[in-house]
Amino acid sequence: MKTEKNILRVHSIESFGTHDGPGVRLIVFLQGCKLKCLYCHNPDTISTSGGTLYHTEELVDIALKMKPYFGNKGGVTVSGGEPLLQSKGLVSFFKRLKEEGIHTNIDTNGRILNHFTEELLDKYADLVMLDIKHMTEEGYEAITGMRNKETAFNFAKHREASGKKMWLRYVLIPGITNKPELLHQMGEYFKDYKTIEKIELQPYHKLGIHKWESLGWEYQLKDARENTDEEIDEAVKILEKYFKEVKIN
Repeated sequence: MKTEKNILRVHSIESFGTHDGPGVRLIVFLQGCKLKCLYCHNPDTISTSGGTLYHTEELVDIALKMKPYFGNKGGVTVSGGEPLLQSKGLVSFFKRLKEEGIHTNIDTNGRILNHFTEELLDKYADLVMLDIKHMTEEGYEAITGMRNKETAFNFAKHREASGKKMWLRYVLIPGITNKPELLHQMGEYFKDYKTIEKIELQPYHKLGIHKWESLGWEYQLKDARENTDEEIDEAVKILEKYFKEVKIN
């Protein structure tokens, strides 16, 4: 996806979000993603065409109007889609937000680690929320349609080296990702990371099925069931052994 330095292709904007980072937030969903995750609840953000072009100053103006509501914790989160497909434009956007004293956050799958992404991670992103899809190569490919799960782990290593804050996010799918051995594997891998403040667990749901159907796509997890309360509790107990905080979204 090619965009100009000061232009971002935006799918939608949500005001007063409370589930995508600390405090009250302006959430900018960017258009485009190279993955096609089986459980994606925003499949309409996958296409790299479409969306609306915004100059970064337009988005900064929106954020400034909301700034009084951010308080000490809130700010701006960019999500998607995969926002780092537009990392060049995000550098310009986040640099301006930091000049205005606004907290910045990126919700990402961690597949893109280029010069612009590294600049964001090292200079301008106060927080990164990294989606961990699966702990095995086979599982990662089955969920995302792409190979090389190591890209996300290399991304995590770079963020850890920057010394700046990171949250992990993980979707619990019974029989696929919600397996004790996978949860232990994830915990063991990240247990020594100093920058990880918490891990957020997203119990599996089917709220995005109608979007898949409207796009004429087959939703392949329609037979998957939701987690029981006992399964969620077990996952929390396992991960509490490794992480400072485990939160259910």
